[in-house]
Amino acid sequence: MKKVLYIITLLIAVNSNAQSKANFTKEDANLLSGSWKGSLTYLDYNSGKPYTMPANTNINSIKGTNSLLVVMVYPDEPKANSKDTLLINEESTSFDGAKIISRKSLADESIQIITEVNGKDGNDSKKALLRKTYTFNKNSFTNRKDVMFEGTTEWIKRHEYIYTR
Repeated sequence: MKKVLYIITLLIAVNSNAQSKANFTKEDANLLSGSWKGSLTYLDYNSGKPYTMPANTNINSIKGTNSLLVVMVYPDEPKANSKDTLLINEESTSFDGAKIISRKSLADESIQIITEVNGKDGNDSKKALLRKTYTFNKNSFTNRKDVMFEGTTEWIKRHEYIYTR
């Protein structure tokens, strides 16, 4: 009986350690690097309806750092164009300031990375848990943000970028 309990404890410890190893790899950065064309669909909190517009991005690793330079281009709204640096912590367990809670390889050879961070969202900046799901392979990249406002248990799809190359 002691051996069975020891084995179960060992399996739980190994499984817990494996789950804590969800991280962003250099291979992930290589897959994401380059030019992407696509669209952004976001939830307009005023109307409560989704709105879709063209959106393109260019992602490059910044040499000598654990960071990605992301250039966003909105062909129909050039005033919204932006540049941002996404930081990957030294242990590669956080991406863009959010803890990586899951990383897995999917059947279609895509990688899916999920991050979560406490923050604020909405027109009135309510406290919320922010979840981003990045799914990518050499030809497609999706970046989805879901929001769960404090005091609720329902996830709301805030926006989704869908790209191809």
